[in-house]
Amino acid sequence: MDSLKHVVDYGIIGLLLALSLWAVAVAAERWIFYRRIDLRGYRSEEEFEVALTKRLVVIGTVAANAPYIGLLGTVLGIMLTFHTMGSSGTMAVQTIMVGLSLALKATAVGLLVAIPCVVLNNVLRRRVTELMTQFKVQHGT
Repeated sequence: MDSLKHVVDYGIIGLLLALSLWAVAVAAERWIFYRRIDLRGYRSEEEFEVALTKRLVVIGTVAANAPYIGLLGTVLGIMLTFHTMGSSGTMAVQTIMVGLSLALKATAVGLLVAIPCVVLNNVLRRRVTELMTQFKVQHGT
């Protein structure tokens, strides 16, 4: 069961941190792209919208799934705690608290990844709407 502890500590939390770095990298790339975009370089509204929304689904997907990944870590941590209590045959408070803190750590990291991703997604989607409006005004559609 010690390997399960490592799965929660390194696997779940590591996955969440990697996903958060990926989402932040996509958000930074998109923000730089939006700042340098030339509305005259696009002929159709559809082509422009595709260019603007490219890779935004990554941020939304991370935002939507990070809490579930954290919840998976929570379930694994609680299972580990129950297994340790059952194997030892004692109800040691220290064992219970260590296991529950491990479980809650995974939940907290999942939420810490999801909340900024939701904010980034909303900010970038708002910028897409603004740029689409500017495109429509400039091109008269």
